[in-house]
Amino acid sequence: MNSPEIKAFIRENSSLFWYTPEDKKEDISPEFLVETILNYGSLEDIKKLISIIGINEMSKVFFNAKGRKKLNYYPEIYNYFELFFTKYA
Repeated sequence: MNSPEIKAFIRENSSLFWYTPEDKKEDISPEFLVETILNYGSLEDIKKLISIIGINEMSKVFFNAKGRKKLNYYPEIYNYFELFFTKYA
């Protein structure tokens, strides 16, 4: 279950989750949230998500995605944030 801050953040960025049914948006997984914001969000969206969940938690979610069969990050996004989280988290 997502915290009220995360639910508010998802509502603010609702257009990025256009393919998710309205009644399911607030219950998306942390993996899906981080992936979508890193791929499609603005720099301000990324900074705000880091301030809500913390850089260490966001890094953990990001690196745990490696184990998934289907990695949906754009290659350049994945490369950048792999370097970013390795350095700062």
